[in-house]
Amino acid sequence: MKQRILRAALSLHCLLVASAPGRAHEGHSHDPAPAAADPRAVAPTLAHFYKARKGAPALTAGMTLDQAYQVQDALVAILARDFEARRTGAGQIAGYKAALTNPAVQEKFGVKTPLRGVLLAGMLVPSGSEVDAAFGSNPLHEGDLLLRVRSGAINLAKTRSELLDALDAVIPFIELPDLVYARDVVVDGPALAAADAGARLGVVGSPIPLAAGQDWERRLAEFKLEILDEQGQVQATGFGQHLLGHPLDAALWLRDAIVASGRELKRGDVLSLGTVTRLVPVVAGTQVRARYSGLDPRGPVEVLVKFVARPVEP
Repeated sequence: MKQRILRAALSLHCLLVASAPGRAHEGHSHDPAPAAADPRAVAPTLAHFYKARKGAPALTAGMTLDQAYQVQDALVAILARDFEARRTGAGQIAGYKAALTNPAVQEKFGVKTPLRGVLLAGMLVPSGSEVDAAFGSNPLHEGDLLLRVRSGAINLAKTRSELLDALDAVIPFIELPDLVYARDVVVDGPALAAADAGARLGVVGSPIPLAAGQDWERRLAEFKLEILDEQGQVQATGFGQHLLGHPLDAALWLRDAIVASGRELKRGDVLSLGTVTRLVPVVAGTQVRARYSGLDPRGPVEVLVKFVARPVEP
C-alpha cells in the first residue's frame, strides 16, 4: 500500500513538472524565464521519506534557495500536523536553527550564506533521553548551543549587547540532524534547506541564566565543547567562536533570516546556532556526552544522550 502511495506521489510530481509552462516563447530574450511547477508540490513526497526514515531521491534538483524555502514551509506544516496528532503541543514551533554557519561547509554545499530551519516542540527531548539510533536515514550527532529569547525586543536588536539583553538563557544542546536524502544524492544548499536544514531531533540540557555585559559576551565566544564517548574519550572538540566568529553573531544572522521570512521571535523561542563540533555518525548501543567548559560560571556542564536499537515504527 505504501509503495502504491509513493509511486502515485512521485508520478504526480513528474506530471506537475512536465506540465509546467515550457519553451513556448523560446527565442524572445526579453520574455521572463519559463514558470516552474509550484515547488511546494514535492513536499508531500519529501515528508513521506522523512517520516519513513528512508533516503529521499533528488527531489529538488535545479531549485533556487528561495524555492527550497517554499518546500521547507510546506514540509514543516506537514510534520507539525503529524507531531500534533501524536501529542498536543508537539507540533508547535519551539524555535529555529541555523545550519552551515562555517564558510568552509557553505562552500561544500554550494552556498554563500548559512541556512535557516524550524524546530518543532516534538523534536526536542531532555538530557539523558534514549533515542532510536535509526532516527533518520542518515543519523548524525553534533555539539550545538541554544539561546532562549527573553522578549520580542530581540527583533529590533542591532548589536551583540542589545541582542544579549533580549535573551535569558544559554542551553547546552546536542543536535541530532539527518540529511534525509539517499546516500547517492548530491545534497546542495537548496536540497538541505528544503529538508528543514536537516532538523530532526535535539537533546536539551539545563538552562544557564544569561546576563548582559562583557563577561557573558566573552564566555559565549570562548567556551570549549567536547563530545565524549562512554569511556570518556574525546570524539570531537569545538569552541564558541566556531559559530560565525561569535554565537551572538550567529544569533543575529538567524534573527535577520527569520524576520526576512515574515516571522518574528517571541519569548521562549530557542535558537540553535549551528555546528560547534564536527558531525559524528550515530552508533547504536552507545551514549555520548557534550561537555561545556567555561560556559557556566559555576563549572563544566554536560548534556547526555543514549542511542538504542529499536524497531522502526511503520
